[in-house]
Amino acid sequence: MENVVQKQWEEIDKKLYKVLVFKDFQEAFAFMLKVAFVAEKRNHHPKWTNEYNKVEIWLSTHDAGDIVTEKDRNMAREIDEILGIDTTLQPGPQV
Repeated sequence: MENVVQKQWEEIDKKLYKVLVFKDFQEAFAFMLKVAFVAEKRNHHPKWTNEYNKVEIWLSTHDAGDIVTEKDRNMAREIDEILGIDTTLQPGPQV
C-alpha cells in the first residue's frame, strides 16, 4: 500500500499500538478488510478504530491476561506485510 503515513509499532499499556493514515476512506477500509481475513484465519482479532482515512490498531492476547504475546507480534508482522513492509530484515515489534 503506497502513500500510507504510519508510526512504528509501540507498546502502550500492555498492548501493541499502531496508527495509520491512508489517502482516503476507501484505502483505509480496503486495508482493514485484508487484516480482517488474516485475523479470522488466525482467530486473533484486533481492537481497532477507523475514522475516515485514519486507522488505529491495538493488539493484545485476551486469553493471556490482555498482555502482548508472540501471537500479537506475529499478527503485527502480518499487518506490516499487508502494508508492504519487508519484515524479513527487521525484528518484530519489541516489548
